[in-house]
Amino acid sequence: MFQLPPAPRMSGGLLRSIVAATAAEPVRRAIAAVMRKDLGIEAALALPASTRSRMPLSAGVLAGRAPRALDSLELGVPRPPAAIPSVARWHARYAAGEARPVEVVERALAEARRLGAARPTMSCMSVLDDAGALRDAEASAARWAKGAPLGPLDGVVVPVKEEVDLAGLRHRLGTAFIAPSTDAADGTSAARLRAAGAILLGHTLMTEMGMSPLGGNVQRPMPRNAHAIDRLAGGSSTGSAIAVASGLAPVALGSDGGGSIRIPACFNGLFGIKPTFGRISRHGDGFDGTMDHLGPIGASAHDLAVFLEACAGEDPLDELTRGTPPVAPGGLVGAIGRGVRGLRIGVLPRELAAADGAVQEACRAALAALEKEGAILVDVEILLAEHAPGIGYLTIGLETYASLLDARRASFDAMGPDLQLLVRLLSTFGAGDYLDAQALRARLREQAAEVLRDVDVLALPTTASVAPEVTALDLEAGFADTPALGAACRFAFFGNLTGLPCGTAPVGTGEAGLPVGLQIVGDAFDEASVLAVLAALERAEVASVRAPRVPVHPLGD
Repeated sequence: MFQLPPAPRMSGGLLRSIVAATAAEPVRRAIAAVMRKDLGIEAALALPASTRSRMPLSAGVLAGRAPRALDSLELGVPRPPAAIPSVARWHARYAAGEARPVEVVERALAEARRLGAARPTMSCMSVLDDAGALRDAEASAARWAKGAPLGPLDGVVVPVKEEVDLAGLRHRLGTAFIAPSTDAADGTSAARLRAAGAILLGHTLMTEMGMSPLGGNVQRPMPRNAHAIDRLAGGSSTGSAIAVASGLAPVALGSDGGGSIRIPACFNGLFGIKPTFGRISRHGDGFDGTMDHLGPIGASAHDLAVFLEACAGEDPLDELTRGTPPVAPGGLVGAIGRGVRGLRIGVLPRELAAADGAVQEACRAALAALEKEGAILVDVEILLAEHAPGIGYLTIGLETYASLLDARRASFDAMGPDLQLLVRLLSTFGAGDYLDAQALRARLREQAAEVLRDVDVLALPTTASVAPEVTALDLEAGFADTPALGAACRFAFFGNLTGLPCGTAPVGTGEAGLPVGLQIVGDAFDEASVLAVLAALERAEVASVRAPRVPVHPLGD
């Protein structure tokens, strides 16, 4: 039987020529056929009818079992990282009077601009809100002067992905066709961070419409990887990851529809968590659909916990949060000290075997360290897990295609070439493809819940390979790379389709000494167990962040 070859990376003039050619339906369908094969879409749709469940009537998460109380070893928070500053270090510097919020924020604004001026650029901010940041820094300084900070985030810089509205800065989703606007109020997540005393420096760069997990966007001056000048930084929360990896901020708000928190966190050697679907309000989030989750990228598990405690909870402005269990004050930070003794970790051997050799080796070493700390490793199988990418691409792709109706009609020429190509190829799918994907998704959710009745968390790699290479032409003129896309997202969509919480920790190095991530998946609304495992990896000195090649120093040290 004739086999279509895998699609090569297409950049610059070649990519634009391909986009132009896809205006003709026969060409569009031929290229779409290659994409469907390479991304596992065809294989997923070809599965027998028995692999499908009833059409889901809700995007709500399916729990494996009722929440369980786990004993804590009360180990406390792991030692803060030395390579880049964490929330704990920011707080300690303020508490000791060694740093002052206004001076720190002034320095952070200057350092953000210095990153943008680097050549090649390491820009992480699309818009800086100088006036708002300095206003909030003055309020924070007054609280610290009275000895009455609001909590661990008071005076801490927290950049926000340009997917979420900030007061006076409407989301633009990395596009040129969404015009800048000052007609916006804080989205709920931003408002809760601000209420906790965080300084929202402005919007971070993202890939166009969040459709690239690799980190390219011709509409923005996108940065390179924090640790290698010839490697991609990952996306779509590219700027949020670089803001943390560079030391500009200890934690940043990102979003994750198919790995967009976990992939850039992994590629840049950071911690990140996609919380349970509905855990954080999406009011003020410019993205739509059933796959997207807001969450943090941080320098440590503690940073993620502090962020989640500030942002989580029901919101009358977002029905997806209705009925979600509350996060007790200090509950997630306390869970970090729980340890992993007796914790049952489900390992998916077939998924692990799908990663590059060096990624497998680093993940196996991390799991061995957890076992040494008292965790119980259990081999498990989720039959549809290997088809999660194909189901996920269909779901997020077609949901985004539908949301772009006006842009497709009026602003197609204003899109970058990679998004233009994606839009053209998505037009070849039918309504039945989307509905079929949701029936497969329902069965995947059932299989995951069944396995989580027996184990506490699941473990698998974050990405199948390290950050891919990139050239100046790729970033300036745009590129499309199906194999690199597939490697980045291979293990990501499982969490988005199920809505389960997924965290990533930097657990070693792969090709060219680049970071590798281990992904931990918890049961519904059990971020506590995920964070406990990430912290255990820190405590065992298996997971840690490292200094970037272009560091900045907002604290002045």
